[in-house]
Parts: sequence; C-alpha cells; structure tokens
Amino acid sequence: MSKRAVLEVIALDAEDALAARAGGADRLELVTDMAADGLTPSVATVAGIRAAVDIPLRVMLRLADGFAAGDLGRLVRIAHEMREAGAEEFVLGFLDADGGVDLAAVERIVEGLDGCRWTFHRAIDRAADRDALRKQLDGLPGLDTYLTAGSAAGVDDGLPTLLAEAARRGEPGYEQQLLVGGGLRLEHVPILTAAGIDGFHIGGAARPGGWDGPVSERAVAEWRAVLDGGS
Repeated sequence: MSKRAVLEVIALDAEDALAARAGGADRLELVTDMAADGLTPSVATVAGIRAAVDIPLRVMLRLADGFAAGDLGRLVRIAHEMREAGAEEFVLGFLDADGGVDLAAVERIVEGLDGCRWTFHRAIDRAADRDALRKQLDGLPGLDTYLTAGSAAGVDDGLPTLLAEAARRGEPGYEQQLLVGGGLRLEHVPILTAAGIDGFHIGGAARPGGWDGPVSERAVAEWRAVLDGGS
C-alpha cells in the first residue's frame, strides 16, 4: 500500500492554518502578497501560525516578485529570525537573468538554513533548462521537494513534463518529491497519482471565495478525500 499523499495548503494567517489543518492538510506553505505570487510573511505571522497549529509548515523566502534573489544578506537574516520564531522548513528558488539557477544565491541561503528541509519552488517552471537546474542543485543539504506545475502556464500544459519527471524518480537530480501545484485541479489527481506522484499543493483551490476570503475547511477536506481515495 502506498503511503498517504502529502497535501500542502497555502496559509496567509492563523485562521487559514486552522481551517487547513481541520480539513486534513499535512503541511502549510506560509506566504504573504499572493498578487506577487507569494512573498515572505512577517515573523509575527509565522510565530502566530506556529503557535496555532502543530503540523509542519514551510516559510517562503522571497522578497519581491520575480525570481532574482535580491538582497541576500537580508534574506539570510530573515531566515535566521524565522528559525527563532519556530520555523524549521522553507521554500525558495532563484534564477539568473538567463534563466539558469542562481547557484551562488541558493547556496548562501541554504548554508544559513543549517540543514533545514526546503522546497525549490516554481522558479523551476521558468528555468531555461529544468534538467540542468536539477543536476546543479543535486546534493544540496535539505533539498527534498520541487514545487512545480511542469510549465509556467500551469498543470494543464505541464502534465507531460510532470509525468516524465515522475518516471525518473531516483535518478541523480530526481530523488526529491514532486509537489504539484499551479493550476492544479481535482481532475488532474488520478493521472498524477497513477504516475506515482504523491505531493499536491493548493492555494486558490482551498478558497472558494478567492484570495480575499479564508481557506475553507470543507474545500481542503474534499481534496483530502480524493487523495486518500486515489492512493
């Protein structure tokens, strides 16, 4: 019997976190400013969510829209503050102007994380060469997940890429869990689980009222039921 699929839900505040946990989320991604596709939340928000729920959470390390690293010194300081506030897992990903991974930036942040587990986020979907990016990041401490839709345009376009990458699981650069998110819908789940994919990430799908409304426990529970039924 395969292990239960991971369901990660974006949370903006403690209210979201409590609803996501009640609906059956395994993990939270903590961000702010979804108009910019998710930036680093405040330390106070992270501490409040950490106090509200006991499930794992991953904190976004991203200062501005786009995939340039920006002020690395500030990011390192923020990561340290987040760890002091109780964060143990993170989300990050930086590209250079040519669409290659900004390895120097990633390595500097990861060094500051001191072994914490982390996700390389959807910057991979904007990379000039996904395979090269994975191989360059291979072996970095703590990297255990790629959050990807397979395409910058979303899962509908990226499905063939996701299935091809799932088939390579275990090869160098492909040991990490595929966490599928970005235009993900419930009808994608059977195709993805049949390919052995066991990580799913939802944001808007957990919010029937849109990003101005809270996470819906009922919406999360619907995803949980589909994932558990398909595993």
